[in-house]
Amino acid sequence: MALPPLQHWIWGEGGQEHSIGYRHQPGPEGAGSVVLVHGFGASSGHWRFNLGPLSTQQNCWAIDLLGFGASSKPPSQLRHEAPLPGSVPYGFDLWGELLADFVQALVLPAAAAPVQLVGNSIGGLVVLRASQLLQERGCAPQQVVLLNCAQRQLDDKNAAVLPALEQWSRPLVKRLVRQRALLRPLFATVARPFFVRQVLAQAYPSGQNVDAELVELLVQPSRDLGAVEAFRGFVNLFSDHIAPELLDQLELPVRLLWGAADPWEPLAEAQRWAEHFDCIQELEALEGVGHCPHDEAPELVNPILLRWLA
Repeated sequence: MALPPLQHWIWGEGGQEHSIGYRHQPGPEGAGSVVLVHGFGASSGHWRFNLGPLSTQQNCWAIDLLGFGASSKPPSQLRHEAPLPGSVPYGFDLWGELLADFVQALVLPAAAAPVQLVGNSIGGLVVLRASQLLQERGCAPQQVVLLNCAQRQLDDKNAAVLPALEQWSRPLVKRLVRQRALLRPLFATVARPFFVRQVLAQAYPSGQNVDAELVELLVQPSRDLGAVEAFRGFVNLFSDHIAPELLDQLELPVRLLWGAADPWEPLAEAQRWAEHFDCIQELEALEGVGHCPHDEAPELVNPILLRWLA
């Protein structure tokens, strides 16, 4: 099934207005809704193999986070930095507020049953933060599903357990990324199809579904004016929310679906979460699958999501 067309919604934040891209695949009459949130550098199109199958049961929504996909890409405001006009503090508070507002403005009015949230990689942190906000607003989602949620080992709160070389090099990396003049040529390099394919070879260990469509899906938004700013805003994630803090405060069911061959987010840490946090109802691991299981192995992921969402 082809992807539903991109639509746009105007989101106001801090006196600014931003165009937010999203896709909507209607489900059966009277069905509930599920909102799908992508990871860093991806977009709503990354759910290309999931929106159709899930829409047999749910009203499906997929959003482009601010700074990614077809959404606006305003200048980045880093911590302890004087903001430029129109700049935004990229991070989980900003994206969480965006998602919570999106759910309240578009999804809840259209749903005849509770809403559920699904996030991959940093999208997992976004749905956790948005769930907190929706919980505070009295309209918490029914359930959260995390697919290889970013464990935030790069966060400064975890710096003490890093190898000595990484502890030494991190301040240098931060200084490099802060400098727009230095960052632009670096971004131009990593946004090339050849480099993207190299990263995908790690993220998708089976190699399944690493095709020209996927590469273009990831590369095309990088050509937009301002795309480098979300990349620069990644510096803010060195000191931001981490999943254990958010899970500890959540009062709704959470389920974990994990590609066990993920090179960046180890299954062992997810297993520790499942043992420690009462909100986690279930953890299912997929052998031989990597960081983006929904796209690499949709034939395995979609039946699990349909069962859990039901």
